[in-house]
Amino acid sequence: MPGENLTRIEAQERRAVVETHSYEVELDLTRGAEVFGSRTLVRFGGTAGASTFIDLIARDVREITLNGRSIDPSTAFADSRIALDGLEVENELVVDADCVYTNTGEGLHRFVDPADGEVYLYSQFEVPDSRRMYAVFEQPDLKAEFRFTVRAPEAWKVVSNSPTPEPSPRGDGSAVWAFEPTPRISSYITALIAGPYESTFSELTSASGRVIPLGVYGRKSLWQHLDADYIFDKTRQGFAYYEEKFDYPYPFAKYDQLFVPEFNAGAMENAGAVTFTETYVFRSKVTDAVKERRVVTILHELAHMWFGDLVTMKWWNDLWLNESFAEWASTIATAEATEWTAAWTTFNAMEKTWAYRQDQLPSTHPVVAEINDLEDVQVNFDGITYAKGGSVLKQLAAWVGIEQFFAGVAAYFARHEWSNTELPDLLRELEATSGRDLSQWSKKWLETAGVNTLSPLIEESADGTISRFAVVQTAPADYPTIRPHRLGIGFYSVRDGALTRVHHLELDVDGDRTDVPDLKGLARPDLVLLNDDDLAYAKIRLDDRSLATAIAHLAEISDPLARSLVWGAAWDQTRDAEASATDYIDLVLRNIGAETESTTVRTTLAQLQLTANAYVAPERREQSRIHVAEGLWSLAQEAEAGSDNQLQFVTAFAQSAATAEQWERVRAIRDGESALPGLAVDTDLSWQLLISLAAGGIATSAQIDEALAADNTAKGGEFAAQAKAALPYRETKRAAWDGLVDRADQPNTIVRSAAAGFVHPATSHLLEEFVPAYFDMLLPVWGSRSYQIAQYLIVGLYPAPLANAALRDATRAWLADHTDAPAALRRLVNENLAGVERALSVQERDAQ
Repeated sequence: MPGENLTRIEAQERRAVVETHSYEVELDLTRGAEVFGSRTLVRFGGTAGASTFIDLIARDVREITLNGRSIDPSTAFADSRIALDGLEVENELVVDADCVYTNTGEGLHRFVDPADGEVYLYSQFEVPDSRRMYAVFEQPDLKAEFRFTVRAPEAWKVVSNSPTPEPSPRGDGSAVWAFEPTPRISSYITALIAGPYESTFSELTSASGRVIPLGVYGRKSLWQHLDADYIFDKTRQGFAYYEEKFDYPYPFAKYDQLFVPEFNAGAMENAGAVTFTETYVFRSKVTDAVKERRVVTILHELAHMWFGDLVTMKWWNDLWLNESFAEWASTIATAEATEWTAAWTTFNAMEKTWAYRQDQLPSTHPVVAEINDLEDVQVNFDGITYAKGGSVLKQLAAWVGIEQFFAGVAAYFARHEWSNTELPDLLRELEATSGRDLSQWSKKWLETAGVNTLSPLIEESADGTISRFAVVQTAPADYPTIRPHRLGIGFYSVRDGALTRVHHLELDVDGDRTDVPDLKGLARPDLVLLNDDDLAYAKIRLDDRSLATAIAHLAEISDPLARSLVWGAAWDQTRDAEASATDYIDLVLRNIGAETESTTVRTTLAQLQLTANAYVAPERREQSRIHVAEGLWSLAQEAEAGSDNQLQFVTAFAQSAATAEQWERVRAIRDGESALPGLAVDTDLSWQLLISLAAGGIATSAQIDEALAADNTAKGGEFAAQAKAALPYRETKRAAWDGLVDRADQPNTIVRSAAAGFVHPATSHLLEEFVPAYFDMLLPVWGSRSYQIAQYLIVGLYPAPLANAALRDATRAWLADHTDAPAALRRLVNENLAGVERALSVQERDAQ
């Protein structure tokens, strides 16, 4: 990615001499399959006589005119920048260029639907990719008004941030859409979506009394599967909740939600034109975990209309002001405004698991991160920025009071509307409404890294009552901060066949040890659960008696959030090599069948498979994989017919299959020779089963081609790429490797899917020979591919299933020999290394 970076210092220096006013961007989408025309008129204030630059990634620049003065593109345009000298107090800049469509999900992405040949476009600009569509001062604190004029095929629909105008036909099969200017926003949330999308519309009345038009869009070939009425319903619930809690009406003119192909993320908060992954268009049966995730994502993006779009961080070190708030707000809104009332259980099972893992990597960082350049921020869309930040905000809301917290947020929006902010701007408003000094809280929670561990210290009298109770807090040596926590302590005892809460206390803890005299004299329960109700962000430990109770009665804990906390504690102790991986497998297989929360099942099954594939001692790993698959098959047979759990257990069984007999069961289910009551082998499940058969050497490349011919869709192509890369032969692995590393024309979702198939655990024995090739490709890939594709290859092709000392040593050697490699690349490799080092540590514990 040479010549495409921007440092924070450069952004600050540019902000000191530039004040943007407006952009008029003319786009011509009728010039063929490779390029589109982009003509930009920028009006901006400047420091007289100063020099600066504007950003642009383009194939060709035809014209640069600054204040009527022509500038030679051959000398001014280089390394994604156009040099601008001799600024005036007020400036007009014209840049006319040919920009390039991408297939990486960055910039203006172009997709051809294999089902019908139709062409679809959508933009994705966060972090630094609006410059791939038009000339722009690409930094969030140079806000402006944006007016887009788009020429496109007359039969298309064209959507941007402002309401879509009536097109003006050109008489040649094309038309022009002239959009009204946007409010003052940052360039990364501007948007263009164009193509023969299907659409449907509704409306709602905002708290301001304005009627807000609503739209839902999707591809023609998927439209029959898009449940727009449900999406409108969740959107209305979100609008009502946020407008009440934020005390600020929705700030934009309309709200469109567009489901677009080959999307890298879950969604993107373009102002008034949110784009979503097509994973959320359900053509086959999906789990409740995925259904709930879609609702949380819908509300996450809606929250961004306030957090991020109305009020935007000044620079990317305060990215958390966008993402942490949207994560927290979408969870509380889901729990309080929709039917998904157990959203905080989902948050614990999914987001917090992600956060705890991220916070224990060598690349962990404070929630308010040090972002020196664009490459830094690209790798910072992580479990700290999203999940830890959201967890910390939940803790803060509990500490200051939820009403005071919302009041501070409302004041923040009112004071800083349409502008840019930093951390102190938010803290001032929260201090004013809560009456608390948040400076020390901020230093310990937002400005330092690492996760604390909380353990109970219990002393018991002869009569079975508690004589002393304390909460002991520890911190890792590298991040020794001891923090204040608002948390609950729950006492659970077995009553009438259920493990039920019999006592609860909420308190503040701080320091290395906090005595809790209120619990003295109470009967010691069967299980003591720290962080009951999950207010705090911390790993928790169970005392020996509580652990024994959990192992014996986990499935009998009546409260799903308490169960999730116990599941998490057991997983943390396993990952930290404080408990046996083999014991964790037994715990899961004995208890997961009774779990009612879909996301808890989903997360736990993923952890179960990681444990069997990488954490069990090597000498018994093969037998462990067989044991896990057999356990999952039994669970699938015992699950309620047609249930969510049945689908999850069957899918996990297929992913875990390790013997000829197990793959034969997979084949029989797929071919309809064997059936589980209520299980429908629909299109997506059939593909999942085929991928398993491919990895086992049961399915052939020809059978994969046959399946793709029957499902010639974008999703079918992704499944087929994964299946072919999973085939367990040296020549097929080499072909998959060459197709990913040596070719640069594969679209993003094919790269991601094929990489997943390449490292299928059932074929790990074939990965040894690719270890040298992996390290040889790192620098060339980083230097030649876009960030998103480079990340897919560097993370996705790492032979992690090997999980052995040789891979650890090879990774360490590369890092030692490449100390001058780009920091973001080294971070990705360091995170890969951390996963192997942890696996080796857990393996050693399991061997004891």
